[in-house]
Amino acid sequence: MINIKKINAFLLGATILLSACNNAGDQNAEQRDTTTSAAQASNSKPVKTVLIFGDSLTAGYGLDDPATEAYPSVLQDKIKAAKLPYKVINAGNSGETTAGGLGRIDWVLRQKVDIFVLELGANDGLRGVPVSETAANLQKIIDRVKAKYPDAKLVMAGMQVPPSMGADYANDFKAVFPTLATKNNMVLVPFLLDHVGGVAKLNQADGIHPTKKGAKIVAENVWRVLKGIL
Repeated sequence: MINIKKINAFLLGATILLSACNNAGDQNAEQRDTTTSAAQASNSKPVKTVLIFGDSLTAGYGLDDPATEAYPSVLQDKIKAAKLPYKVINAGNSGETTAGGLGRIDWVLRQKVDIFVLELGANDGLRGVPVSETAANLQKIIDRVKAKYPDAKLVMAGMQVPPSMGADYANDFKAVFPTLATKNNMVLVPFLLDHVGGVAKLNQADGIHPTKKGAKIVAENVWRVLKGIL
């Protein structure tokens, strides 16, 4: 004989147990969702911008694939490997002088800048532009950046010219970059082409622009300074 009371009691217990399991599952799912959202929030840091403003050395003139071989691209690889939330923008323009850079800077600054790397002056030096003019143009570029992005961190890439330009000119030119860096509280890369300039095997046939291997060394010169402020 079937005991209706026992069956009803069993069904009631099973219903309560199933309800409890469902509630626990919902709570666990909600907890997982909350944990996942928190983890995603902690990992999704806003991406900041490192803008490198320069000439053919930055643009990667003469390289087979400037988009991957120029030193700004090598820096991006280093930043990615370090898992830092920065993107590098290559704002290099072959043949650029400081005067040309001054004329272009406002257009470039339409892009948000968190770190600004200034690499200009080499073409001034090779053309024998008066050092005072080069310094004045660089200062005006720096002033524009400060006015538009007062919280941006600034980096100055030092440059040198061959002794053939004359000892006085070469010395005065070299001094421009650390002087401006100190004046404007900029981090200084003492010499962008350190261990590359004058080394034939690390330069293209023109003896001026780095090869792919040379560009990697240039990137390391910048990285030693840049990584400390990222």
